[in-house]
Amino acid sequence: MDTNLGLTAMRKRSKARRTERKHAVYVNLNVPELTKAGSGLELYIYSRGEKLGEVDIGRGGFYWKGGGRHRRKRISWTDFAAKMDELAYKGS
Repeated sequence: MDTNLGLTAMRKRSKARRTERKHAVYVNLNVPELTKAGSGLELYIYSRGEKLGEVDIGRGGFYWKGGGRHRRKRISWTDFAAKMDELAYKGS
């Protein structure tokens, strides 16, 4: 007599390996009204507890501030897209 009653046997899941997180990104989203200055997205990027930098995406602007820097650098969207293409597709 079949005791499974038509149910398929389920496999046990193997334990997933724990890997150490190398990077962490914290987000601050400030959107009182998208048309106003001061609204935007801030990303704080860390690697193994050390701050790599900040990305600030606002109304028409993209800014980068390195971990130990005091001033931020504005990057145009065209330059940002070109750099991302260069990094992503340099071998193609």
